[in-house]
Amino acid sequence: MSQIIEQIHSSEISDILENALDGKRPEYDDCLRLLESNEIHLMGLTAGHLTRKRFGKKASFVNNIILNYTNVCITDCKFCAFYRPPGDDESYTLSLENIEARVKTAWELYKIRQVLIQGGHNPDLGVEYYEEAFRMIRSKYPKIGVHGLSTSEIDMIARVEKSSTKEILSRLKDSGLQSIPGAGAEILVDSVKDIISPKKITSDEWIRIMREAHELGLPASATMMYGSVESTSDIAEHFEKIVQLQEKTHGFMAFIPWSFEPNNTLLQKENTVRYGAGGTQLLKMIAISRLVLDGFIPHIQSSWLTNGVGMAQIALQYGADDFGGTLIGEEVVSCTGSRSTELTDKKIIDAIQQIGYQVEERDNFYNTVCMH
Repeated sequence: MSQIIEQIHSSEISDILENALDGKRPEYDDCLRLLESNEIHLMGLTAGHLTRKRFGKKASFVNNIILNYTNVCITDCKFCAFYRPPGDDESYTLSLENIEARVKTAWELYKIRQVLIQGGHNPDLGVEYYEEAFRMIRSKYPKIGVHGLSTSEIDMIARVEKSSTKEILSRLKDSGLQSIPGAGAEILVDSVKDIISPKKITSDEWIRIMREAHELGLPASATMMYGSVESTSDIAEHFEKIVQLQEKTHGFMAFIPWSFEPNNTLLQKENTVRYGAGGTQLLKMIAISRLVLDGFIPHIQSSWLTNGVGMAQIALQYGADDFGGTLIGEEVVSCTGSRSTELTDKKIIDAIQQIGYQVEERDNFYNTVCMH
């Protein structure tokens, strides 16, 4: 500890880092200074210390599949290479039988503890489609948590049903939905959304639907997709909005900063974003996430999906405590051609043990299933 304090003492952000070590989280102006600083190693030293103080030298992961149930979408986000318009030759929507077969195989082969359900904004799917799927999973595979549907998907279902998002959330919870992923947040600043996802819900709508979910007893992840067209002040504003909602509801279980992958997307074709943000930026975002959210949102995920296993190992030493999931069956990021987008539990366990950490396999709610 004294070595860390010595190293940060002469830094331009020493006051922020020393305050963090004393339990005082950075506020908006501090966050902006961190984002504009290149003292990434010192941020990582501090964030890593805070993480080990809370969790020890241990990292968790969940054995899960990601079920991209449809690629039909009318939202046309410029950062997405996955979606297809209705009627396209490459469009698909999984039947209930397909969903059951995938979950059954994953349970039998991998003993998964979570199914992450996300897809496009398909105007042909009513709420019953989701209710039937969730009921089937929860009744036949009670040990598998149902973690599904972004706020923008919930908004789409509400529009199809001419209902309120709160009513849809309530029905989905009754049928077996247990928690909500953070997708659709991207950057919670509308001037950014107007460029990258102009047809998607606004920042305020994302926050409102998340608040409704938390109030109904549906916990959630919060995410941030960085590396597109946002500024440092936009990222600081995103953190601020997440903090303000968490102060009211305490509904977020985890925060996941992930890097935009431009390959095969409209943003790349239009020459708006030419390449991904890279590993150094990932470590900076992980460290700042821990500094800003420590003790407030319990878990920070390492974001291996868009940055690879090697970077995720370093992220665990820069403030992350959770590796994320195995993500078997992932199709969204794989459409960018960036890398193989699934891991086995053995690969995750090996990756965590390689850096001298204990491995905790967890369930949907971050409860321990077993130690490896």
